[in-house]
Amino acid sequence: MGVQCQQSPVLAGSVTLAAFGALVLYFAKPASYGKHTEILTPAATSLSAPAAWFLQELPSFVVPAGILARQPLSLFGPPGPVLLGFFCLHYFYRTFVYPLLSRGRPYPVLLIFKGIAFCAGNGFLQGYYLIYCAEYPDEWYTDIRFSLGIFLFLLGMGINIHSDYILCQLRKPGEITYRIPQGGMFTYVSGANFFGEIIEWIGFALATWSLPALAFAFFSLCFLGLRAFHHHRFYLKMFEDYPKSRKALIPFIF
Repeated sequence: MGVQCQQSPVLAGSVTLAAFGALVLYFAKPASYGKHTEILTPAATSLSAPAAWFLQELPSFVVPAGILARQPLSLFGPPGPVLLGFFCLHYFYRTFVYPLLSRGRPYPVLLIFKGIAFCAGNGFLQGYYLIYCAEYPDEWYTDIRFSLGIFLFLLGMGINIHSDYILCQLRKPGEITYRIPQGGMFTYVSGANFFGEIIEWIGFALATWSLPALAFAFFSLCFLGLRAFHHHRFYLKMFEDYPKSRKALIPFIF
């Protein structure tokens, strides 16, 4: 007998994700890494940015990929495994490619453990729901929600990757100097990389039409949106010549 869907844990996990997002907004304080590191972290309690990102993001790829690996391989089979494949695609980049580009500050070990726990939980929630709970009609691949959702996901991922590349080119290896990012979506917003990732997860929520994905999109909007807001304030304070027309997160609006 296969695994049977248990709706209660799915609901509990989704509510928890949304609650985490609401708490982020309530405290209105960005996580203490990168630009927003409050104190210099001792070397013994921190890891290099590439190692930290790899370890933190790894469960977001391994956990759902492990669930996916137990399913029959089929490019246009049931939508659930295909949609989970898109989730794994993002975290393949975030786990195995982005750390090779990252030149950020050392990352506190405590935050890494928190990130690992979050990524493992969210990876399991999304994978479990899409494989064992989600039910889609036969025509889902032609449904506007799927088509538009995948378009937004890929668009957002493209913006995210391009923005990451721009940021990484601002520093030489070993540097911690801050410079004004230019080009791409940075022409319009300070948090271009965050804007791209938020668009990704909104698209994913639309394509999956699921409560767990909606909760994750909401969390991402809260967590990354707040970080973009504080990045914008950081840039305005540090650079007198920072572009005045540039917004924090949403082009021309906010």
